[in-house]
Amino acid sequence: MIHSHIVPQVIRLFMLYLFLTLLCNLAYAEPPYPNCSATSNYEGNITLFQNNLRDVLFSLPLNASVSKFYNSSKGNDPDGVYSLYMCLDYVPNETCQTCITTATKDILRLCPNRTEAVVWEEVCQLRFSNKNFFGQLNVAGNYIGLENMQKIAEPELFKSVVNETLNNLTKRAAFNLSPNMYATGEVPFQDKTIFALVQCTRDLSADGCNSCLQRAITDVLTCCYFSVGARLPSRSCYLRYELYNFYNGSGASSSTNEQGGSSGWTTWMMVILAVVSACLVIALLGSCIFCLMTRKKAKKGEREIIFSQQANVSNFQHTNFQGRYDPNAQESPHIDLASLLAATNNFSDSNKLGQGGFGPVYKGILCDGKEVAVKRLSYCSEQGLEEFTNEVLLIMKLQHKNLVRLLGFCTEREEKLLVYEFMPNSSLDVILFDPRRRAQLNWSRRLNIISGIARGTLYLHEDSRLRIIHRDLKASNVLLDYDMNPKISDFGMARIFTGSEGEANTAKIVGTYGYMAPEYAMEGLYSIKSDVFSFGVLLLEIITGRRNAGFHRSKRAPSLLAYAWQLWNEGKALEMMDPLLNDSCYPDEFLKYIHIGLLCVQEDANDRPTMSSVVVMLRNESITLSQPQRPAFFVGRFTDHYETSHDSINGLSVSNIGPR
Repeated sequence: MIHSHIVPQVIRLFMLYLFLTLLCNLAYAEPPYPNCSATSNYEGNITLFQNNLRDVLFSLPLNASVSKFYNSSKGNDPDGVYSLYMCLDYVPNETCQTCITTATKDILRLCPNRTEAVVWEEVCQLRFSNKNFFGQLNVAGNYIGLENMQKIAEPELFKSVVNETLNNLTKRAAFNLSPNMYATGEVPFQDKTIFALVQCTRDLSADGCNSCLQRAITDVLTCCYFSVGARLPSRSCYLRYELYNFYNGSGASSSTNEQGGSSGWTTWMMVILAVVSACLVIALLGSCIFCLMTRKKAKKGEREIIFSQQANVSNFQHTNFQGRYDPNAQESPHIDLASLLAATNNFSDSNKLGQGGFGPVYKGILCDGKEVAVKRLSYCSEQGLEEFTNEVLLIMKLQHKNLVRLLGFCTEREEKLLVYEFMPNSSLDVILFDPRRRAQLNWSRRLNIISGIARGTLYLHEDSRLRIIHRDLKASNVLLDYDMNPKISDFGMARIFTGSEGEANTAKIVGTYGYMAPEYAMEGLYSIKSDVFSFGVLLLEIITGRRNAGFHRSKRAPSLLAYAWQLWNEGKALEMMDPLLNDSCYPDEFLKYIHIGLLCVQEDANDRPTMSSVVVMLRNESITLSQPQRPAFFVGRFTDHYETSHDSINGLSVSNIGPR
């Protein structure tokens, strides 16, 4: 009788022990997987760093709704923050946004007061540091040991097949045979199929991606080759393999049928225990989570409204703007006309900041005290609803520190208004071409402006979800913030390339005299190299302090490009240096930037570098530059009135193109 009474208790204790043991194993295997810096000591301004960190992290879910990879930074060293996220390429944008939102909360919760951290979720990873790590390979701290608990019958043979599969996928992902540094593959193994995936962060070079994945393959097959599946998250890459199709939505359940036999009981126990453990967690923490979410809901306010709307923007080509945006919807970033009239004092002349190609721009102060710039589309402007829609949808999907940020819009009555963040230092041309104000732009600031424009343009061409050509890159479309950091603006003429499309043709030529590439002005052909040409003109203007348009009136040469080419060939390029830079610029550095500018404005578009190459040239002090070929000296007609040559032109007649 004693034994009959004790045995059930022993069994219950044994089952409880087994439950807790497996529960610990399951909890260990569940994300998030954090890796925090070892120390929280920080020598800089910790408050400023934390503010920069939160600003950067809170902006990431916005970008995750449209892009599966994004990097961002804010502030200056040592208090600056650099952050990057990557979602697995097979997940939809909505899932990516949800994952990054979770990762943002987890990384702050799991790594408080740290200057460097990375967290891996189920389908995404998030990383930040107070040091710039963009483009740098890092395989330290690979998260090893995330293997499936079920074992394979023939581990050595399985290891060989997995190794070959992962190596083949690595070559595809790293060396541009697969888009987005991502590849998946399926190979037979006995009566089953191995499904594998590899992916790198897109800031890596091909060699960097290859090195990261090779190290990950070595690590995962060393620790986990006897398991039916495993994953290895690294700071710079990710790999996973399973005996079920995990990347096409078939789910983990298929692995149950594939294993059969002796592992069935273990699988069902894991499922049951997972459900029970989830219920326990919900029971213990549910009320806490509810209170936390309720408290944060009021605090997030307008930020979440903007995030939600951004996630719903999808069709760039749709022109029925008002049909897709309900001004009364809670999530809409629509700002009512009455608020904008009050903010700009009824668009009074005293609030006018300037005149753009499509209408005036006014300074405004919203009811919450935020300073904004309101772009008012002219009634007689050629920019109709299609162009307006294009600009709104483009900018709402583009998020980069060197692109101007759109805060909202208004389409009431006959008005079409865009509301931007306010740039206190106006546009670059206002300062650069003013003999007195140009003194504010020393050599260091000019290099920062050039670098920022290059990075912003590179983002448009390669790093955003779509390949975007600005088509009107010029000094008046570069705005300057409080610290003279540049932000590219005015996307009303931008065009999108999809797939492998390299160039397009248009009968309607838009742009600005002096900045248009010759193939675009003469034949209507535009590509990313058209923006490279405009960037080259802009670079030469910035370092010389002289306009390209109207340069012919100096009698020195028909254009700034022709004058630069002439002095370059004569070995007198230093004569072009802005006299205001004599005390802050090294001659060798000035010659390097002249050299890069001339490479960008070469007559043949095929000879011009890509923006990614330009960014490398600007950063690398020891890089060897090729010899530039003859530039396109000028395209378009010049007049004696700057306003005509300066404004953006819609529908230029090709017959008006002057000789080169």
